[in-house]
Amino acid sequence: MEYRYAAIPAVAGGLMLTLLLWWAGAGADALQLDGATGVLGIETDAALRSWLYPWAYDPYAGALADGSAVSTSGGSHYLGLHHTAMQIRFVAVFVFYAAGALLLVRRIPAERGRVRPALLALWAWGLVAGTLAVTVSSPWLIAAGGRGSYRFLPHLAGLSSSGRTVLVPLALAAAVWTVFVTRLALKHAEPQPRGDVPARVALVAATAGTAVVAVSVVVLSYQGNAARIQTAFTGGGFLSEPGDLLRQWLVLSAWSGPAGGPIGDWLLVRLGDVLLLTVVWCALRWLPGVLTRVSVPAMAAGAVCAVVLGLLARHLVRVAVVDGSWNYRGVLQAASGLGDGTSAAVLWGTLAGVAAAVTLRMSGRGMAAPGSGGPGSLVPGLAGGPGSGGLPGPASTGNLPSAADGPVPDGPAGARDGGQPRPGGRSQSGGQPRPGEQPPPR
Repeated sequence: MEYRYAAIPAVAGGLMLTLLLWWAGAGADALQLDGATGVLGIETDAALRSWLYPWAYDPYAGALADGSAVSTSGGSHYLGLHHTAMQIRFVAVFVFYAAGALLLVRRIPAERGRVRPALLALWAWGLVAGTLAVTVSSPWLIAAGGRGSYRFLPHLAGLSSSGRTVLVPLALAAAVWTVFVTRLALKHAEPQPRGDVPARVALVAATAGTAVVAVSVVVLSYQGNAARIQTAFTGGGFLSEPGDLLRQWLVLSAWSGPAGGPIGDWLLVRLGDVLLLTVVWCALRWLPGVLTRVSVPAMAAGAVCAVVLGLLARHLVRVAVVDGSWNYRGVLQAASGLGDGTSAAVLWGTLAGVAAAVTLRMSGRGMAAPGSGGPGSLVPGLAGGPGSGGLPGPASTGNLPSAADGPVPDGPAGARDGGQPRPGGRSQSGGQPRPGEQPPPR
């Protein structure tokens, strides 16, 4: 899909997500009305504040209304910093979503047979775009609070993890809108090609990418290792106490041994992590066949989306199977956990996608023996593969004539017929007549 066609749905989706988040933040003003807490209840009011305030443009409706620098006398400079932070946040949402959607729409166009993977990828990418936007704008919010030099990294970790719950439904709405616009753009377009990747190569690549994610889920997420990450690096001065931020970007889960409890309950809790790795493996297994062309950026973006979807699936399984609390309070707590781990998903998903892409190329080249025309020549992005735009690879030279065959005459008699006799009795196996055949007149 060309850039000029992919840019329209990407920009439309970015605008939709930005406007929806702006609208959600503007709705936080209603929580300041008299009697709002009495009508909604204390728990509901607190949950809505934590979901909406990270996107509220007015600082008095957000977390800065608690006696911080903005609400003090002479706090106009801090108020300007807060407005600047929110402007950066909304612009960053648009830029991150549009950039990622442009890549995803080009490589996974929402045509027949690709609508569902395109929708899921764009949904997950909306959550990633919002998380990155919150992260890059948080330093301005920290400075607007009047404590920019005090425990900067812990404050950055706390603000970066906020505002994700409301992103989940709004990113889904933006993804639906992006797919709809993409379908309109592809209404009269020809079907896009698919990557032709051998099954064994795709299996190896998916396993390699999943192994990268398992390093975080299995190794770094163990209680003892996570504690070392938390306390091993102390830093100093402006960059002191980086433990919270490191765990946010390195750890995808949290687990420990059974500790004397029932082994069945422990295995039930671990079911969510197994589901996460299963979702990642299946996505990486199917991704090369869905892409129009296998490339490192496309595989990295797809792997990030796969990890985010796996985190959402794991959270739902834990709520349904482990917690099992479907009362009003349980639903609020379950919703508050949506989007957890997205920061680590960006890092480990990128590494997993790069590992899978490199494995695809290396495995494809290993399977392509010179002159064999084997399956290695079908891996997109390799020499001679679909979408490579390069010269034919070694696997595509097996049918070319060599110098030992001698000159090949023109016309049908000179066709490469695999050694079948030509008119007149001469064969291509050396020019000698076969037994029982008369030599042609000279």
